[in-house]
Amino acid sequence: MKHRGQAVVFEDIEQYKARIEDPNLSIDENSVMVLKNCGPRGYPGMAEVGNLGLPAKLLAKGITDMVRISDARMSGTAYGTVVLHVCPEAALGGPLALVREGDWIALDVEARTLALEVDDAELARRRAEWVAPEQAMTSGYQALYVKHVLQADKGADFDFLQGCRGHGVPRDLH
Repeated sequence: MKHRGQAVVFEDIEQYKARIEDPNLSIDENSVMVLKNCGPRGYPGMAEVGNLGLPAKLLAKGITDMVRISDARMSGTAYGTVVLHVCPEAALGGPLALVREGDWIALDVEARTLALEVDDAELARRRAEWVAPEQAMTSGYQALYVKHVLQADKGADFDFLQGCRGHGVPRDLH
């Protein structure tokens, strides 16, 4: 519940899948795994990929949990020390977008803090260099979704539906 470690960064789920079993991946039990671009807009759809599996080389050592951070979500049946629904998400240039491989990250659950230990000048430089990822689809429903979906903290609903549904949800819809 209190941890400080260096970031191992995966820019998206495809990069995670391509790198996680690489024997040369610089990762140990003290690392903090960071998965970006899996939020409502980045994936798009906020996929259930936040429960990042650990690399086999650590599992073989008996390591069964590590701090993992993502703008994604995961099933309620998953487990571990995972910080999810980070928003604004990386695809919008949120703080997660600025995390780089080797950065120090400190998590203190009791104090309710998550800190990227990078000085303000460096963060400003990274923000100035940041470029939003290209969307795979620029028309149709997916483009509409990406343009109008709210962030996780707002329910990942469409912005144009806010305030127009009433407040009651009939029991038979559960």
